[in-house]
Amino acid sequence: DSHFSHLAWVNTPRKEGGLGSMSIPLLADKSGKIAKSYGVYNEETGIPFRGLFIIDKKGILRQITVNDLPVGRSVDETLRLVQAFQYTDEHGEVCPAGWKPGQKTMKPDPVGSKDYFKSAN
Repeated sequence: DSHFSHLAWVNTPRKEGGLGSMSIPLLADKSGKIAKSYGVYNEETGIPFRGLFIIDKKGILRQITVNDLPVGRSVDETLRLVQAFQYTDEHGEVCPAGWKPGQKTMKPDPVGSKDYFKSAN
């Protein structure tokens, strides 16, 4: 999508189908060069699949989601993943599936994870 459509999305509230205010960058790839390099470009249609790549400040690819065109992605889940990666980087703990800021995390060892699962169930 173009930077113009990205601007429209961030200027449209989420309850109206937009993204709302965003503090993370969106990338326009009109030529398809980036989509091709990440392997999400459909050569038959000339249209990339819906690829989402979370890349941290160090340039490390942390998460990949690729959907076929008829299926959208969840803005809430994307933001949750970004927050979880930021939390784990800062605190060195593991964020379980579905984790949201303020919820319990677990220590990255067998004892810590066992303690987490005891209290979670």
